[in-house]
Order: sequence, then C-alpha cells, then structure tokens
Amino acid sequence: MTPAGSTGPGLVARLRAPRASRANALHPGAWWLWALGLAVAASRTTNPLLLGLVVGGAGYVVAARRTDAPWARSYGAFVKLGLAVVGIRVLFSLLLGSPIPGAHELFTLPEVPLPDWAQGIRIGGRVTAEQLLFALYDGLKLAALLICVGAANALANPSRLLKSLPGALYEVGVAVVVAMTFAPNLVADVVRLRTARRLRGRPTGGVRALLQIGLPVLEGALERSVAVAASMDARGYGRTAQVPPSVRRTTNVLTLGGLLGVCVGSYGLLASQGAGYGLPLLVAGLVAAVAGLRLGGRRTVRTRYRPDRWGVRAWLVAGSGIAVAALVIWTGAAVPGAMRPGVVPLESPELPVWPALSVLVGLLPAFVAPVPEEAVRP
Repeated sequence: MTPAGSTGPGLVARLRAPRASRANALHPGAWWLWALGLAVAASRTTNPLLLGLVVGGAGYVVAARRTDAPWARSYGAFVKLGLAVVGIRVLFSLLLGSPIPGAHELFTLPEVPLPDWAQGIRIGGRVTAEQLLFALYDGLKLAALLICVGAANALANPSRLLKSLPGALYEVGVAVVVAMTFAPNLVADVVRLRTARRLRGRPTGGVRALLQIGLPVLEGALERSVAVAASMDARGYGRTAQVPPSVRRTTNVLTLGGLLGVCVGSYGLLASQGAGYGLPLLVAGLVAAVAGLRLGGRRTVRTRYRPDRWGVRAWLVAGSGIAVAALVIWTGAAVPGAMRPGVVPLESPELPVWPALSVLVGLLPAFVAPVPEEAVRP
C-alpha cells in the first residue's frame, strides 16, 4: 500500500515519456512550432554563446528523439549547410570588404581597381579583425536558423504533416506527398540500374552512361505517375463541392490578408526593432488565415483516416518553443548589449543569464516527447 501523502509509482509512470508508437506519436506540427520558436530566439541575438546554446539544445533534442526514418538523416545536412553559410559569409567579407570600421588591421589583399560608377564597392583591400568578427556573428545567426529548421525536418514526419493540412490545401498536400514518395524511388532506380550495368561489365560513369541510365528511370517514373493518376481519379480526387460566390470571395480575402499579416508580423519579430508591432500582426494574420482555410475547406468533402491527435505532450512541446521565443524577447530587452555584442571597439561576448535560462526551456521535448524505438511509418 502506498503511504499517505506520497505520489506513488502511478504518477511517476504517467510523467515518464512513453515508448513511441503509431497511437501516441507526437503531432508533427508540434515539432515545427518548437523549432520555429527556437529560430525566433536565435534571430534576436548575434551573441555566439547564446547561438551556441540554441544550436546545442536543438541538437540534444534531435539526438534524444530522432528516429531511424529516412527524413531523420537530414539534420546532419543542415548542420553542414550552416557551417558552409558561415564560411561563405566570412569569405565574402574578406573579398568584398565591409562597412564596419576597424582599427585592428590583420592583412591587406590586392585591391582590384573599379570604374567610377562602382563607387562604394571594392574587391580586396584592407582586412580588419572587426569586420571579420561582424561577419562571423552574422553568419552564425543564419546558421542557427538553418539548424533549427533542420531539427524540425529531422523530427517531424513530412507525410504526416502534409496529411494534417486543412481541407483547403488538400490538393497541394497530396501533390507534395506523391512527389516525396516518388523521389526515393527514383534514387533506388538509379542505384539498381547502375548495379546492373556494373555486373554486366558496362561503364557507369560519363555522359553516355548517364543517358542510358536516365531514360529507363524517366520511363519508370512516367509509368508510376500514370498509375497514380488513374488510381486518384478512381477515388474521386479533385472533385469539389459547390459553394456560393460570396463564400469564395470571403475565403480569398481572409486567406491572402492573413498570409500578408503573417509575413509582416514575422518580419517584425525577426527585425531588431519590430517586436512591438510584429506579434499583434502575426496573431491577427494567423486568425484571418485560419478562418479563410476553414471556409475554403467547405469545397473539399472528404474524411481523414486515422488523424493525428494534438494531445498534452504536443502542447508541451509546442509551448516550450513558443515560451523560448517569448522569454528571449522579453528578457533580452533588458540586456540589449549582451544580446548583440559590439565589434567596434572589440569586446568579448558575455553570456546573459536570463536569456540563457530561457533557451534551456527548449530542452523540454527531450523529456516529454515519446521515446522512439524505430521509424514511425506514416
């Protein structure tokens, strides 16, 4: 018997993250909201310590909750892309210069003379430590944004995410799902044909071999496309219900206006001085867009097989990302100098305590999301 006043093993078992299955799989939209919250937090700072904390938190969650599905392998590619972006940003600063003034000259590159109409642009010349540090900070911020998006791609099942789209976007979702389904088949066909040519002693490289491999691959893709088109037509794909013209016009106005509000609000949140108007516009745009999509869904009469449920754990995961974005914006306003360390004059970045603690909230999915055992199939 459990002593009075103790929590007992039942509560601990309920709090512990369960093993992932098709029944309790986390909604893919929750992963995207979590990752976008981290991306908003990363966009508010150029402090390399905070950016490293954001990237490290995203990487820890990916390592803890990533499955062995094909889409889960994309995280490494996004990390490499982020590192390449940092290198390209620094290289452009070396070659094209920077408007950042600097007193610590490192070296001087040969400068290419340019005509008078290209004033303000230079190639080569003086390279300072200030301009390189500014380019490094700028590149790290963009790399952090890409890595956050890569974390969402690695954790969220793309086909399940597209199946969760509202009825107004049903046709677009089906088209993307079909394209994503056929892309791996094309790669498998290329590997199979290259292996067959290698076993027959035929070359697998060169333009001629590429043409001989490409034609059968395209032929197989065309045959599969025709078969899928026939099956979709047999299932009634593309047939829509009749709605009044006023509903269609209202749907277009709400959807386009809402998307415009989302774009302007997102720009305000990502800009350094747009937090005041960005959040209200983003919320208003989301409300208008959702209303437009709900009205547009009347045209599509369909049911959804085994829909993904938005449970308590999905709220916790999505809420942790939103909380990170809100807390970093709120706490960062008190220490603007630490959020964007200066480069003129040179100074070492400091880790602000409260924004750093806010970023740690993003680690919550590593403890509440279901623990994967194997790839969860759509």
